[in-house]
Amino acid sequence: MSTIANSSLFSPLTLPNGRVLKNRIIKSAMSDSLGDGRGNPTPAQMRLYERWAEGGLAASIIGEVQGDPLYPEKPGNLVLDNNADSAAFQDLARRGSVNGADLWLQLGHAGALSHLPISQPKGPSAMTFPDFRAEEMSLAEIQTVPESFARTARRASELGYSGVQIHAAHGFLLSQFLSPLFNRRTDTYGGSVQQRMRLLIETVETVRAAVPSDFTVATKLNATDQLDGGLSEDDALQVIAALEGKGVDLLDISGGTYFPGAPSSSERTTKGPYFLEFARAARAVSTFPLMATGGFKHRQEAEQAIASGDVDAVGVARGFVLDPDLPTTWQAGGDDPSFPRFDALPPGGMTAWFTMRMLDLGLDREAKVHRDLLAAINEYESRDDQRIKLWRERFRAA
Repeated sequence: MSTIANSSLFSPLTLPNGRVLKNRIIKSAMSDSLGDGRGNPTPAQMRLYERWAEGGLAASIIGEVQGDPLYPEKPGNLVLDNNADSAAFQDLARRGSVNGADLWLQLGHAGALSHLPISQPKGPSAMTFPDFRAEEMSLAEIQTVPESFARTARRASELGYSGVQIHAAHGFLLSQFLSPLFNRRTDTYGGSVQQRMRLLIETVETVRAAVPSDFTVATKLNATDQLDGGLSEDDALQVIAALEGKGVDLLDISGGTYFPGAPSSSERTTKGPYFLEFARAARAVSTFPLMATGGFKHRQEAEQAIASGDVDAVGVARGFVLDPDLPTTWQAGGDDPSFPRFDALPPGGMTAWFTMRMLDLGLDREAKVHRDLLAAINEYESRDDQRIKLWRERFRAA
């Protein structure tokens, strides 16, 4: 294998806060579902992020870390509140930061997508569908969100993490407020795009003020919800322009939503990265570094995205699950990951397969990583059932 010399993909990136990422490859946030069911990290999770750091990435982002247990996305989420296992969170920070890697927590609040068995979903507006329902948040509940995110960010800094990512994409709470389809409020948090973005702007400002100046504050935003009546690209560009000057160190551009029945960007069959054209438009209205997540399956695609100036970093998720040493592999001129193909894939099946492969990597069970799809789904669902019970015991959820 020949070494990839002088590739911009492996050049350092200096963020606005002065922090230097050693290259342009970031493990984007996934709901790894590796928490212990009580909101705390597990040894398998620590080992997984350690392996990714050893593999040469610039930063990892741990998906869906809750500031409190009321609105989780899954029972495998981490909960960094005053009662969290601080020692376990510190161990995760230490092990996920080896080899010069940064480790960030993605600050989450699932809102209307909160996991019904352990939550009462609430969002900007009340919604009812055949398999889905959510209550409307009160004004008082909305106003607690920025400080809740800020407390979690402050605690993350104290425990050794180098940054956070504010999750405003994929249909979770802040994304719900941005969407005219799901936000039908008539107060100051609904209506025009300026009012729909108000909660996000308040959250970013409150988080930035709560942490040290060299602590990274990233934000994840949809280019589009990919839903009729949802967040449009034009509205998303107005949000990006409004984030200018608010202390954002990196904007992660993604798209889609996990609302029931909605198309998922991660299940696309189209070739190539998804959001580079939008990133070019975002570049025209912002000065902070941009990252695009989704569709980077080949090294040449990632290199071109950086070399062209479309983005400053590339976000890769499932590629890291297939090859935890992906940056090292790419820098040495090695093969791209080989993505699995399944016939008659059931809803959620791909998520289950990748989640169980992450567990195998975290347990150093290399022999099991090519597992059967049906077995992965069954184990995934069984683990969630067990952790729902643990979550209820720990947090007294109904």
